[in-house]
Amino acid sequence: MTGFAAPRPAATGRVRLVDYRRKSLLTARLRVLIIAAAFLLIATSAVARIAWLGVIQPAPATTSMAEALLPSRGEITDRNGVPLARAFPAYALWFNPRAMDDGGSPLVRSPDAVAAELATIFPDLDPVEVAEKLRAGRGAYLRRRVLPEDANKVMQIGELALELPRENDRYYPQGSLAAHVLGFVQDGEGRVGMEQVLNERLSDPLHRSESIPLSIDVRVQGALEDELSRGMRAVNAVGAAGIVLDVDTGEVMAMASMPEFDPNNVLPSDLTVSPELAAQGIMPAAFNRVTNQVYELGSTFKPLTVAAAIDNGSITNLARPYQANQPVRIGGHQIRDSHVIGASINAPQSLIHSSNIVTAQIADEMGPDVLRRYMVDLGMNERPYIELPGRGFPLWQSGNWPRITGMTVGFGHGIAVTPLHLASAYAAMSNGGIWRPATLHKIEPGMAPRGRRVFKASTSARMNQLMRMITVYGTGRNADAPGFRVGGKTGSAEKPGAGGYRRTSLVATFAAVFPMDRPRYVVIIMLDEPKGTAASSYQRTAAWNAAPIVKRLIPRIGPQLGVLPDEGRDIDLTDLEPLVGGGAH
Repeated sequence: MTGFAAPRPAATGRVRLVDYRRKSLLTARLRVLIIAAAFLLIATSAVARIAWLGVIQPAPATTSMAEALLPSRGEITDRNGVPLARAFPAYALWFNPRAMDDGGSPLVRSPDAVAAELATIFPDLDPVEVAEKLRAGRGAYLRRRVLPEDANKVMQIGELALELPRENDRYYPQGSLAAHVLGFVQDGEGRVGMEQVLNERLSDPLHRSESIPLSIDVRVQGALEDELSRGMRAVNAVGAAGIVLDVDTGEVMAMASMPEFDPNNVLPSDLTVSPELAAQGIMPAAFNRVTNQVYELGSTFKPLTVAAAIDNGSITNLARPYQANQPVRIGGHQIRDSHVIGASINAPQSLIHSSNIVTAQIADEMGPDVLRRYMVDLGMNERPYIELPGRGFPLWQSGNWPRITGMTVGFGHGIAVTPLHLASAYAAMSNGGIWRPATLHKIEPGMAPRGRRVFKASTSARMNQLMRMITVYGTGRNADAPGFRVGGKTGSAEKPGAGGYRRTSLVATFAAVFPMDRPRYVVIIMLDEPKGTAASSYQRTAAWNAAPIVKRLIPRIGPQLGVLPDEGRDIDLTDLEPLVGGGAH
């Protein structure tokens, strides 16, 4: 050997230890990074969620809870805050044919036995009809609006298939009062009346906590319905309508149509009638005669014609006589009165005695174009102005009116409109000459619409005298309520039928305003096909059936509306009384 030392072996164990430590360190760092990234991801997700909840998504939990605490539908009240319609939680009676999991019969006892037991709890249920529903094997409501005590009785029957789900219901605490104004709710949607008009607002969560006041006064509404129903039954009329209207604002203080219906329990017959009944002019109970029924208003149009003639300058001398004892002949037709009033009478006397002959002459001198213009200004050519969805379209001759149309419209024939048309026209005639649309919304003081001028203020003042004279000396005497200074006009029109007018079928109307020394309210009363009975002295005309209703009604509602009786006050008639030979009642 040359003396060189042999090489020492490599420290492989130490290298491996260093490599292991390096790998462990890298692994630890990687784990720390992973954990940090995970925490960062969680934090980012949390921040993003908070941003979503707080900025983008509308308030979740709090809004939902607030909505849960709100009624399902807003409240409707009268002008003084008396509730007319409100929502409340209730039970319903539901038949669930799949109540038994084993697929067997859902009822322990027979359908007839269960139906009979339900009829003892709900006497108005038809057990035969209920038994048929139970046998049909289909899910069905057996009853809506079940009281808690009745729900307990149903549970005691012990039938699992009779379920009592909780539902939000609509309740009308005044019963059938103002039913045609309110309408009703069906499957959560408003129908017919203001429930339909206000449906969106009443259902809106932003407004469900609010009460919506209507223009009507429940005290006036109750009195109107009571007297209208009483008068309708007394003369066996097939229907009736009435309205009380503020002449200065157009607010409807009361509106009633007969027969009435109960919005808490609307029946199919309330909404439809058979074709046979419809052919006889009989309408379903939910039909609003005030806004929907168009008919010839008869002599209630005569003051409007005289007002137009005075306003237009066709009448300049109220003392001027008109021929009155011979029919007016035109185009093969004759216009006549029911009886001879006199050889000649003046315009005030024609209103007091309700002469067709003289009114036709006044309209003829004025001309059909002029009369038509006044009727248009009074809204007679369009559906009545009010919020309700059901509004009848007038039967109105289009184009230029021939001479005979102007004459017949002058005394209320040849044109068919609703009682609401008449109410708004009388308001314009008595309030100084301003026509305003009728409304069922309460109007705050000073916020009445400006309206449009139809008559001069002087014309309105003269007509107030003339309408008062009709109730003092003429056909309206039976409407004169002592101390309330009532003015107005009767109207008895034959209903049209096959081949002409039906002389045995009348529509009797009285249009009133009170108090005439400072007109505040219009009252319209209509009776459809009244019969001559002992209550009406066996007469069918408005003077004997509609006018007495006005006489009873006004003393009931006047004080409620701020009009107190005062027999020491009246409108001054001294310049007109010599024209009619008056001077005493």
